[in-house]
Amino acid sequence: MRTHRIPFLILLFLFLPVQGAMTRSIEHNIVYLEEGRFAGWPANQGIWSWGDEIVVGFTLGYYQKDPEGGHAIHPDKSKTLRQARSLDGGETWSIEVPSYLNEDGKESDLVDLKERIDFSNPDLAMKFRTNRFYYSPDRCKTWNGPFNLPDFGREKLLARTDYIVEGKDRLTAFIAASKEETDDEGQPLCIRSTDGGLTWDLVGWIGPQPPLGYGYSIMPSTILLKSGAYLSIIRRAGVFDGESRRWIEGYLSPDKGVSWYLLQEPNIENYGNPASMIRLDDGRIALTYGYRRSPQGIRAVISDDEGQSWGREIVLRHDAANWDIGYPRTVQRKDGKCVTVYYYHHPDQPERFIGATIWDPAREED
Repeated sequence: MRTHRIPFLILLFLFLPVQGAMTRSIEHNIVYLEEGRFAGWPANQGIWSWGDEIVVGFTLGYYQKDPEGGHAIHPDKSKTLRQARSLDGGETWSIEVPSYLNEDGKESDLVDLKERIDFSNPDLAMKFRTNRFYYSPDRCKTWNGPFNLPDFGREKLLARTDYIVEGKDRLTAFIAASKEETDDEGQPLCIRSTDGGLTWDLVGWIGPQPPLGYGYSIMPSTILLKSGAYLSIIRRAGVFDGESRRWIEGYLSPDKGVSWYLLQEPNIENYGNPASMIRLDDGRIALTYGYRRSPQGIRAVISDDEGQSWGREIVLRHDAANWDIGYPRTVQRKDGKCVTVYYYHHPDQPERFIGATIWDPAREED
């Protein structure tokens, strides 16, 4: 479907089979598509939800036809940020300009936070990006920031939004930084504030630093297990025996982020995409991710045992035109269905758009 501007979601109903004993009803919707524009990378900005109210951030640039091996975003034209809001569980959306951008689409200068944030505020949204953080006290309607994060001894930070609220003054975030003594990406780390965001401490590095040169460990997605441990899924890349690999893997911390241990599962070759992990209302864990090798699309797996093992892969969609897709974020709405938001390239149009897939994570035997 083509349009010059889509201020609200357009419904595209498709039903796709999955690898399993049942067929799930899967609804694909468009959050944002505009002719001549590139909309991408929701995982870089974050998603927040309050029941059926969902807000997701994304990057907006200009489409470039036939890039030489890279993303189809024009490198010489301006880029800005947008957020999309749904009040009905992902069925319809409106597009908003985040309030931390001025009339020229620019952010104000970085400053230090001076007043404590009430992390227990039920309408709170936190955002972490590169070397800064922001907060909204009113469900992303207004934002404060950007505020400085310490560099934790590295040349640059590569933060994306991933955090757990643990009290009025305590919040633990999971970000990434460049490798030691270089600006190459990267290595993930766990940081924490116990004073409402005024200061941040390094708790622990998540796994070993990848070798210098090609190879990275970035973009954690983390939940709190019933045992009190943290489970974090990391985006990985490296070269082994001369061949490049790109996958996602899990790390467990039994001591609130101080030490981390590599798990055997999940270890999923998805060819270059971060994962999004959430706790479902029934206690299970859902993991969604982009898949950048044919047939490209969006996939999911579910764990019944606190991430020790994962079920059969669920293919949410497999109709992408090429690899330039993914970066999903997922939330669960009131009726139990999941809403997975990502950027996508469908054969029907050249532009990259923001899509949302609504799917039912119900157990197959149900």
